[in-house]
This record gives sequence, structure tokens and C-alpha cells, in this order.
Amino acid sequence: MRKLFSKKLLSVLLASSMVIGSASALTGCGSKKNEVIKLNVYSQLANFSGKQIGWSADILKKKFNVELNIIPEGDGVFETRMTSGNLGDIVVWGADNDKYPLAVKNNLLFGWEDDNVLDEYGPYIKKNKELTKTITNGASDKLYGFGANVALNSKDHESFFYTWDTRWDLYKKLGYPKIKNLQDYHKMLKNMQKLCPSDDSGNKVYAVSLWPDWDDAMVMYVKAMATAYYGYDELALGLYDPTNGKYHDALEENGPYLEMLKWFNDLYQDGLIDPDSMTQTYDEMIAKVQNGGTLFSIFNYSGSLGYNTKEHTSAGKLMYCMKPEDASPIVYGMNTQGGDRVWSIGAKTEYPEKCMEIINYLATPEGRMTMEYGPKGYTWDYDDQKHAYLTDVGMKCQKDKNTTMGGGYKGSYHDGELQINNVTWSLDASNPDSDGETYNKESWASYNATPSSDIEKDWRDKTGCTTINEYMEKGKYTVAPGTSFSKETQDTTLKTTWNQVTTEIKNSSWKAIYAKSDKKFDSVVASMKKSAKKYGYDKCVEWSRNQASRRKALEDAITR
Repeated sequence: MRKLFSKKLLSVLLASSMVIGSASALTGCGSKKNEVIKLNVYSQLANFSGKQIGWSADILKKKFNVELNIIPEGDGVFETRMTSGNLGDIVVWGADNDKYPLAVKNNLLFGWEDDNVLDEYGPYIKKNKELTKTITNGASDKLYGFGANVALNSKDHESFFYTWDTRWDLYKKLGYPKIKNLQDYHKMLKNMQKLCPSDDSGNKVYAVSLWPDWDDAMVMYVKAMATAYYGYDELALGLYDPTNGKYHDALEENGPYLEMLKWFNDLYQDGLIDPDSMTQTYDEMIAKVQNGGTLFSIFNYSGSLGYNTKEHTSAGKLMYCMKPEDASPIVYGMNTQGGDRVWSIGAKTEYPEKCMEIINYLATPEGRMTMEYGPKGYTWDYDDQKHAYLTDVGMKCQKDKNTTMGGGYKGSYHDGELQINNVTWSLDASNPDSDGETYNKESWASYNATPSSDIEKDWRDKTGCTTINEYMEKGKYTVAPGTSFSKETQDTTLKTTWNQVTTEIKNSSWKAIYAKSDKKFDSVVASMKKSAKKYGYDKCVEWSRNQASRRKALEDAITR
């Protein structure tokens, strides 16, 4: 059975040849004509509970005469809904290797090909599907959904988000020093702190502010540093090199995880790590970034996207890409089969056609663009050359999502963002309605026509690049091929062992970061290794290596 799970459970290629035009509207499908249909959307990815409001609600009501009620994941939510036999009308899964196949086996999902629903109401979601006989041991061969982030070409890659964002204005003041490796980077950050010891509110500035919210098997930021520097991808209890399939377990002697753990400890010993890092939330961290309290981030979302406000850039301040020469950050290849965040429809829905029509609309180019940027014709549109552009209102909304919409739409742009929190097309997939552009505004000619500030112009002049992707592609980088890989489900015994081992590694890793001397750091790491091994570390690594082998086989299959 596990071998069967090695294949992608369900996925659909949204073929470009089929993505033409817009979705057709139904009139009272499954209901009385003109009656507003209320659909429950159970989304394991949602961070919101209640009725969808704002501009997206207006669009969906106008097109399909529906209102959406968002039901997020939480303790016991899946179990309760599964026991009732009714998961919801539209069901969105955070992963395809656990609860999703369980729902299929228990007949809780609607078969998309039943009653010709897919053919009639899902014309953009029809080709290259791998059916669920892999879940049901051949008992069923139906299609129940498709994975998010679909792409047209597996040779393309997504935009970089391990972008090594750095206070470029301070780098300029330092005279643009050559930064070859992590040691040079440490020295640069220390010199930046001397130039800028206080943030906008007079608080102490640190090189970086971490947060524990997203720690999983390891401390997230530590393993991510190895991903940003070596291009090794997090996989189970270690890091995977997509260039050769080599697996580095977390506690490997002189391995990448422990190397980066020591690098952060060196920063801490030098007064460069925010002392709140171990206990603060992501929201508390990003507030410090927005206030100028940090000097770098390996991620764009906790760097440039948080810091580069109009107030900062107009004052000549900018956080932007400046990576060490030796760094080879990972960038993810796009998957023509989609990822593991699955769109599906509940078996008990009264309105399968309506659910399909909505999902189908979200899979059209117009639907994908609308859910990313707002109402077409108001916040974005195409010019005569079929190039996408943001209107003045759209630009304001993208720079500040709390911008009041206007134009007959209630509330702010953020209020109206679709709270299902899943996508269809990859943001970096080609948009067939445009002339050679992607859905990502960062790739649009209109968006990159002129620098937004003098300090951004300085970055462009110094690097010779117009966009972040262009800059990153000039240097070293590592592409992780997009495949249908997903980790196998662990049995109950391994799950217990896994929780004990990973809890030990996370707790001890934080203690190691905060070690006040090299001797103390070595002592904490030695204790961590001993305790993890006692809990069953070797069993966890064995399982992890098996997952790495499965991943390598899938990557080899598409790169031959």
C-alpha cells in the first residue's frame, strides 16, 4: 500500500489549449432560480472563519449567485465533520497524504466525473489526471480533485523567495563590499549595525529576528538557511540535495543543519540576534521588520515585502537582494501535475455543479488573475499588447492591502481577499490570456518599467538588473525539479517516536542558538544528539532516507 502512495494521489494539468474565454454562468443550478446559494467551504488552509465578504464575495455572487461560508481547520474539526459524513460543499486539503485519502476511502468526496459534472461545468479541468485507484487499491478509478500550483512546463521555475534581502542603503554606505561567504556576511551585518543601531522607534536593531511558529521537524530558520545557502531542500528530518539526491540528516557531523545552527549562534554571541526570537510570534517579528528593526532576511516575505514601504523608500532606505557569491539558493521547479493542496467537492453537497463551476472559474486565467489582484477592469486589466497592468487603485491595493476599495465594493482590499487560501495556477505559470507574461506581477513589463525610488534605481544601476529574478539568475542557484512527490504516511509507532525526537531537536536547537560560548554550544549539541538517539533518532532518519530515495526516483524520471 505504501508503494502505491508514492504516486501523486490526484492532480490535474490545466491545459493551456483549454484555457480560453471565461466560465459560463449557471442559472439556479440545483436550486430555485434566483435563490442565493450558500456553500460551506471547509479549507484546511484557511485562517478565517465565517462568511466571505468584500469584493471577491461580490464577484462570486454576481457570477454564480452564491455566498461562501469559510470553515477553517482546527482541533477535531476534520474528525467531527467526518463522523457527520458531511465535510462541506467545497473541500480544500492542506496535504494529499493523510486525511484526503481517508476521505476518499470513506466516500466523503464527490466524483467529478459523475453525472458529467466535470465535462459540463469544469471545461478547464479535464486533462492528464491520475485517478484514485492508487488510494483504493483499484476499487475506484474516479477523479476527486486536483492539486494547486499547476504549471504548463516542468522546466520553468517559480520566482525566488530565498532572496537574501539586505538593507541596501546601508550596504551602499559601506561602499558595496564584496561578500563571498557567510563569514563575510556576518562581518557586513556587524558593520551595518554600527551604522544603524536603532530602528524607527529608537529600539535596538538586530541583524535578524527569528520566530518559532513555523518550526516543524527542525528549527525552521536554521534549516532554511541551509536551503538559502546550499540549495538543500527540507525533507523530513534533514536536508535533501536535489542536484544529486544526497541526504543530510539533521544531526550529521559537520552537516548543513549543525553548520547553520553554529552560524546563528555566532551571530547571537556577537549581539546580532533578536533575543525575543525564541518566544515571539510571526506577527511580532514582522512588526519589527516593518519598523526597521532588522538588517536582513533570507526570505522576501520577512524582508523586502515587510520593510519597503513608501515612507522608507522615499527616505532612501531599501531592503533588497544582496546574496553572498557562494550562495546557491533553491528555487522550485513548477509541477504540471499540481501540488499537494487539493481542491475537492464534498459528497453530500446539494450543488456539485455549482461547486465545480466555481472551482473551474478560479482555474481560468481571468479567475486566477482576479483572485490575485482584484476585480478585472477596476484593479487590473490588459493593454492593447495583451500585457497585464495594475490600475492606480490596484497599485495602491498591492502596496497596502488595507486600502479602501471604493468603486462600489465595500471594505478594504484585504477584507475581500478570498479566504479559502488556495490557488489553482502557479503564480509563475504562463498566463495564456497575456502575451508571454506570467500571473506574477513581478514579471510584467508594466510593473518593471521604472524603479519606484532613487534607492531602487541605485540597486538596478549597481547590479545591472531590473528584477529580483534577473538578479538571482545571474549568480548561483539550485532548481528543485517539480514532481508529484509527497511523503508517505507514518504509522502510529513512528509518529510517537517522531514527535519525541523532533521536539528534542527543536528545543535543543534553540538552546544552542542562545549559547553564550562555543563551549556551551558544543555541550548543548552533544546532549541533543545523545537524547535524540535515545528517543529513536535512527528510525526517524531511516524513514527520512526512504522518502529521499522516492523523491530522487521521481526527479530522475522527469529529467532523463
